[in-house]
Amino acid sequence: MKIALLGYGKMGKTIEEIALNRGHEIVLKIEEDIVTYEINKMEIDVAIDFSVPKAAFKNITTCFENNIPVVCGTTGWLDDYEKAVDICKKEDSAFIYASNFSVGVNLFFELNKKLAKMMNGMDDYAVEIEEIHHTQKQDAPSGTAISLAQQVIAENDKKNNWQLDHAAADEIAIKAKRIEDVPGTHTVSYKSKIDSIEIMHTANSREGFALGAVIAAEWLKDKQGVFTMQDVLSSQF
Repeated sequence: MKIALLGYGKMGKTIEEIALNRGHEIVLKIEEDIVTYEINKMEIDVAIDFSVPKAAFKNITTCFENNIPVVCGTTGWLDDYEKAVDICKKEDSAFIYASNFSVGVNLFFELNKKLAKMMNGMDDYAVEIEEIHHTQKQDAPSGTAISLAQQVIAENDKKNNWQLDHAAADEIAIKAKRIEDVPGTHTVSYKSKIDSIEIMHTANSREGFALGAVIAAEWLKDKQGVFTMQDVLSSQF
C-alpha cells in the first residue's frame, strides 16, 4: 500500500517505521503546507494525517478532492469536522477520524462508557478527567480527554458540558498537564467523601497510536464513507 504522511514529527516517524515493517511504501512526507505538493500527480492509496491543528483541515480536504482516503489523528481542529465530512461525502472519498488510534485506548473508551452508565445517579460522586501529555502537544485538553468527557455526558443525566480546569456543577472538569516525554496518560475519577473510583490508561510509547493508525489505513483502503475506529476494531477482533 502506498501511504502519504501528512505531518512528519515524532508520530509521523513512528508511523513510517511501523508502515515499512508491515510492507507498505511511504510515497510522500509533508511537514508543512500540502498545497505546495502536486498530490494529484502521485499514486497514493491512503493518507495518514498527524499534523497540526491549523493544517489539518486543508490537508484532509485536499486529499478528498484528489480521491485519496484519509486517516486523521490530529486533534484541535474539530470545529471544521462537519465541513470535512461534507466534502468527503461530496467527493465520494473515505475518512476515519479518531482522537486516539490506540487499541488499548479504544478498549478504555468502552470501559469508560460502561462505568459512566453505572455511575449515573450516584450523586455523592464527583466526576473529573485528567490528561497528561508531552510538552510539544499543541492543544489542551487532548482529543482523547474530550472523547472521554463526551462519553460520560452521554450517560449522565446531570452533566451537559466539559470545561478545562474549572467546571460548574453541570459540567465535567478536565485537568490538562504537560510533562516532558509523556506519550499520554488519561484518568477518569469518581470521588466522594467515602471513597474514590478511578480508571486509567497509560501509554508507554507512541507505538500503540501509530500501529492503530496504520491498521486503520489498511482497513480504509478502497472504501468510501465516513467511519470510526470502532468500525475498524469490530472487523479485527
